[in-house]
Amino acid sequence: MRIRKLIPKQTLGPLISHCWREAVTEGMATFILVFFGTGAVMVNHITSGALTHLGVSFVFGAVVAALIYATGHISDAHINPAVTLAFWASGFFPARKVLPYILAQCIGAIAASTLLLLTLGYVADLGATLPLQGNWFQSLVLEVVLTFILMFVILGSGLDRRAPIGFAGLAIGLTVALEAACFGPITGASMNPARSLGPAVVAGIWQHQWIYWVAPIVGAQLAVIAYRQLSHGFRDIQ
Repeated sequence: MRIRKLIPKQTLGPLISHCWREAVTEGMATFILVFFGTGAVMVNHITSGALTHLGVSFVFGAVVAALIYATGHISDAHINPAVTLAFWASGFFPARKVLPYILAQCIGAIAASTLLLLTLGYVADLGATLPLQGNWFQSLVLEVVLTFILMFVILGSGLDRRAPIGFAGLAIGLTVALEAACFGPITGASMNPARSLGPAVVAGIWQHQWIYWVAPIVGAQLAVIAYRQLSHGFRDIQ
């Protein structure tokens, strides 16, 4: 009833369909991210390190950058439940789109891991993220920090209108590659619940999965709080 008061009746259908079009785009983008990112991990294992760890990190960063430029004008290229929740918390994303986005992202990730299993087989745990030597506290803290940095860069380069135009994809992609290169061997450098969920579901690896939901969400929310303070309640970025 409240929605009908705020939005003319004739616009309800187009708005709902547009939301699902954006959600489908998010699902496709997350599929591509997981397919190439975790696929690189698997191929590196199959080829006895032909890609190298730095090569895998580059793949993650490059595909994120490409997807931002390819889908940013359609769905804002969240490709990450933690980012979606952070944009919602910042007031720049409507609550009605949160669930469709997150569901689409998770489905896309699971579909990508399923295809990788069918084509490459069960190798390298399908690129699943696990704490080094089971040190969950270390990974929890690092994933919070990594996601904080990533979300801070997203807000500064992609949301703040004072930032140089056209460089958001490059800045965010480089951040992902840098963080994966530095801390991937320790935590898996997920920073993305959907990226971790896909391999976990298909490979059946659930150990410490909670870390890769709690830490990215907390880190992204802390970045929102920090950027809100630095931009006078986001008034400076409009």
